[in-house]
Amino acid sequence: MKLASLLRAAAFAIAAFGLPAAHAQDWPNKTVKIVVAFTAGGTTDILARMIGQKMAEKHKQPFIVENKPGGAGNIGTEFVVRAPADGYTIMANSVGPIAVNPSLFAGKISYNPVFDLAPIGQIADVPNVLVVHPSTGIKTMEEFLKYAKANPNSLNYASTGMGTSSHLSGFLLGSKAGFKAEHIPYKGAEALKDLLAGRVQFMFATIPSVIQHIKVGKLTAIAVSSKNRSRSMPDVPTVAESGFPGFEASSWFGFFAPKGTPREIIVALNKTLNEALTDKEIDARLTLDGADPAPGTPEKFGEFVKAEYEKWAEVVKASGATSN
Repeated sequence: MKLASLLRAAAFAIAAFGLPAAHAQDWPNKTVKIVVAFTAGGTTDILARMIGQKMAEKHKQPFIVENKPGGAGNIGTEFVVRAPADGYTIMANSVGPIAVNPSLFAGKISYNPVFDLAPIGQIADVPNVLVVHPSTGIKTMEEFLKYAKANPNSLNYASTGMGTSSHLSGFLLGSKAGFKAEHIPYKGAEALKDLLAGRVQFMFATIPSVIQHIKVGKLTAIAVSSKNRSRSMPDVPTVAESGFPGFEASSWFGFFAPKGTPREIIVALNKTLNEALTDKEIDARLTLDGADPAPGTPEKFGEFVKAEYEKWAEVVKASGATSN
């Protein structure tokens, strides 16, 4: 009797350990949910729907976007962290909730998205561009720095909020270049309105939000914050080219799954993502929106995310930014 019980226990253990592999082989056999931690219509949402359509076509199952905004992206992110690691809940997310918020909301969130999510792959890099109001007369980085150092008590820069990419990019440049400017945080698009009105002198903004204003001369582009020049603005140099080697402060986007999601599913999603990024139609749409596709392996993306987390933790600490 004892031997029979042991055999039954062994058989049960083998079956249990075999379940993840079996599920991975059958995946997907129902709808996959793509969680976006922001409202519909934003960059993360647009990218999720664009790539999700290709994933649905490839895997022959619906990939449905579900928006869970709130808490600067923390609410939707936590939902995925706590979701079953079965491949039926994944997330499209960005630099803020993944790399900045763990430091910005230190002690206020019970998880760390860098360590509690499994990277699938990067979607795209959306550079920020340093723009100034034309009334400054600035055309180059050299002129910008000269102006900044000559006006230490009257230089203001806008951002879309405390701890956002636009805020921390401005702080990072000031710390590297040795100038001080007053940071004025706004709620979203209000920052751009005051920049266009000349109430503030400069701002780091995403290319899609300002490219039309640059084309008609309402704003002047000085440099982009990405490692390489943007395909949307190839004539605008990078900050790194302009005298600050290693400077990189872009808004990036990628796909993640709950930690523990079977490797086979991660690889399958990564393959589909990379195939989508080479699609001519998607490539053209990304370029139009100021985004540069960033295909690669889950491992490469994971290393990138960890490096971003460490970099922005230092910048958040130095800037004094908090979630309050």
